[in-house]
Amino acid sequence: MTTQAPSPTGEQWHLSVGRDELAVVEVGGGLRSWTRDGVDVLAGYDADAPCTSGRGQQLIPWPNRIRDGRYSLDGVDHQLPLTEVEYGNASHGLVRWAPWRLVARTDSSLTVAHRLFPQPGWDWHLASTTTYAVSPVGLTVTVHVANVGKGNAPFGFGAHPYVAIGDMPVEDVEVSIPGAKRVEVDDRMLPRATSPVDGTPYDYRAPKAIGKRRLDTAYTDLEVVDGRWTVTVTTPDRGTVDVWGDADALPWVQVFSGKAEADQPGVHGIAVEPMTCPPDAFNSRNSLLRLGPGEAWTGTWGISPR
Repeated sequence: MTTQAPSPTGEQWHLSVGRDELAVVEVGGGLRSWTRDGVDVLAGYDADAPCTSGRGQQLIPWPNRIRDGRYSLDGVDHQLPLTEVEYGNASHGLVRWAPWRLVARTDSSLTVAHRLFPQPGWDWHLASTTTYAVSPVGLTVTVHVANVGKGNAPFGFGAHPYVAIGDMPVEDVEVSIPGAKRVEVDDRMLPRATSPVDGTPYDYRAPKAIGKRRLDTAYTDLEVVDGRWTVTVTTPDRGTVDVWGDADALPWVQVFSGKAEADQPGVHGIAVEPMTCPPDAFNSRNSLLRLGPGEAWTGTWGISPR
């Protein structure tokens, strides 16, 4: 008897709604692909391929990096596994390679869930659900995370979608980023300071081409319209894609262009990452949330092709 090898990302849950085709995966509960009218909105990956470069992953209970994987809270020292060996950091949380389960579906949405249990470096118990909903205006993602255990859990969230740019050279892609401040980082990609973008090359509040600069930058002090901030990615053949976030729940956004560079084959897209906090928030406490027993956080972000 021949047994088909399972996908590296586990079960594949699909939605087909009007013009849209969307796939969510068991491993990490992430968004593997999304097309509209047969054209990639996201730079995703095939069902028989592993997820690389964080494509579509969920970053819980922290986004970005923790210096040396170490932090201290309430008088207790914690040491996490170093998952970014090159820089010696703990990167992008603890659920991106964990199995999630499908708990609900409708004609236009999928809801997946995960329980994060205590483990080395992490003493708390979180229950997460994520709903991916498709409509004519685009994709809306709603994330709910509750502390179902004891103690005050440190918490941050991030999402890691890549907006597809097709064959467009990354330096010619036009972006607008509504952040008045950015995080300056050291050679380990860890924060040195948060500074205004005024008068710097990192000011993208008016749309402009990325140029030769590599963006891997967290922004805050975001311009908000009707409760949301919006980052735009524009290419001549694909038009403009808006990535938006609920400004109260997600006051930070990271924009990363490095994987779309000519010497980085495989991910031809710009990552636009809604976040609750900047890198190393477990140590800096900058925008760090604490969820007490029974407390929960809910955030909403989305993508709208024009």
